[in-house]
This record gives sequence, C-alpha cells and structure tokens, in this order.
Amino acid sequence: ASAMPWTFLLGGLMALQVLLWQAGRLLRQLWWHPRRLERALRAQGIRGTAYRFPTGDLREYGRLANEEAWSKPLPPRCHDIAHRVTPFLHRLVLEHGKTSMSWFGSTPRVTIVDPALAKDVLSSKFGHLEKLNFPALAKVMGDGLASHEGARWAKHRRILGPAFQLEKLKVHTG
Repeated sequence: ASAMPWTFLLGGLMALQVLLWQAGRLLRQLWWHPRRLERALRAQGIRGTAYRFPTGDLREYGRLANEEAWSKPLPPRCHDIAHRVTPFLHRLVLEHGKTSMSWFGSTPRVTIVDPALAKDVLSSKFGHLEKLNFPALAKVMGDGLASHEGARWAKHRRILGPAFQLEKLKVHTG
C-alpha cells in the first residue's frame, strides 16, 4: 500500500516534465523564433508589420477583408481592384514599400511587388523558396507541375517547356 503514493508522485513529476517541455516548445515556436526572424528581416532592410503574439496579422487581415474592402462601392468600369481583392496586402505595400513583411500567425511572409526582384527570387536555385502545401487543394488541382519539387519538377518543366514557346502561343488569324 505504501508503494502507491510513490507511483503517483513519480507519474506526476513525469507529467509535469512533459508539460514544461511542451510549454517550452510552444514558447519557442510562438515567441522566440518569430522575434529572431523579425530581427533578421529588418536587418536586411525589409520593413513591415511587427509580430503580434500569437496570431500575427490575422486579425487585421480579417478585419480589412470583411469591413473596409466592401464598405465603399466601386465606380462603374473601375479596374483598380487591388484594394478590394487583397486589402491587407494593398495597405501593406502602400505603408511599407514594394518589399515588405507581414505575419501569418508566427510565420513571416515577405511580399515582393517589384517584377525584377520577384523574377530573381522565383528563379533562384538556392531552394529558399518553399512551396505552400495545401493537401485539400492538391486533391482538387491534381498532381501537376505546381505540386512537384526538385528533380521531379525539373523533369516535368522540361517536358512542358516546348508547349509554351512564343510561336506556339501566338494566336493565328486567318
């Protein structure tokens, strides 16, 4: 009968250790890591919103999408729709410049509007650009070039390349 309290005490200490370890992981993921990334991006001259624990800019993103974007009607035949389609990104670029950062939860997002810089980033062979992974969307879109990475992407890109040559894309009027 005396062994039972020691078992509970040992089990309680192990549970506390696991709880503290998980809390430390969560704190590192939601506080220290985003702060370190924010300092590194600002050191490179990238301006943007400050990280807000724990959701980043999600609240502001939702507010702008639901309220301000639809509060005023568009004039007839208006093609300036960026503020309606992506109101948060539109405001981000206006306030912080063509290369700016925002926060999707604890993950920084760098927005690049300059076409030349976007081309440099997208054509970089360094592999720093990570493709977004949306399994539900992949089921709808299928297993195509957009979902491939690395050697598999390169192989399929070589196969598809000739189909997109300028001569083949021109519309022939006859």
